[in-house]
Amino acid sequence: MSVDAAYAEVQRVTRKRARNFAYGIMLLPREKRRAISAIYAFARRVDDIADGDLPADAKRAQLEELRDALDRPPGTDPMLVALADARVRFPIPQDALRRLVAGGLQDLEQTRYATFDELRGYCEHVAGAVGVACVAVYGSDDVARAETLGIALQLINIIRDIREDWSLGRVYLPQDELASFGVAEADIEAGMATPAWRALMTFQAERARAYLADGLGLLRSLDGRSALCVSAFAGLYRATLDRIETNGFDVFDGPPHLSALTKLRIVGEGLRR
Repeated sequence: MSVDAAYAEVQRVTRKRARNFAYGIMLLPREKRRAISAIYAFARRVDDIADGDLPADAKRAQLEELRDALDRPPGTDPMLVALADARVRFPIPQDALRRLVAGGLQDLEQTRYATFDELRGYCEHVAGAVGVACVAVYGSDDVARAETLGIALQLINIIRDIREDWSLGRVYLPQDELASFGVAEADIEAGMATPAWRALMTFQAERARAYLADGLGLLRSLDGRSALCVSAFAGLYRATLDRIETNGFDVFDGPPHLSALTKLRIVGEGLRR
């Protein structure tokens, strides 16, 4: 497996699977774009294992094997070949990649979160770690804001993917907040966008936007093309959240769809700014 062929594969995965991410990274120069695609493909592999149909013990074994593979030569797996090359070219911290796997393992053990502090710890693993890995490629040392931005995007994902997560037996909305707004898990199961649900989700959206605004402080430390990349995919996430809110937070039929034309328009607006 040549390095170029490995990068071609992770870029194919990114184009096919990344709902918003791929539209941002197309603004990067080739070497950075390929490295970010390798990180995305690694994160996608973790998600696919954790969300797959295998028994929990088999998932755990695969995730642990993926984590251990970070310490070995990459072999012929295109994703590992591309990631190994990216780690040579950029100071991508291994700890961030290992934290990603830890998040996947956490999904096998924990399906409810008592408080937001508990949920934030999970988000730091599954998304904050992606931000930390990617910021090494962008060329900034603002790790704190990169992590915050990753958490913001994960909070938007949680709002977007309520129905999908329920089908996997997971509720990421903090249990104490469900209770305080008078929303029962039976309401999620029934797909009821009640006034109480809308109030709860308005609260969730406001918090996600606050994290997003803080995380976008990262732009000040980035070069022009990296800043365009980050602002583009953040803009797509923001547009997704705006559409969910416009629809009264009725996400029970699945996530909203942004057309390719809409995504390109948002990217274009970022370029004009």
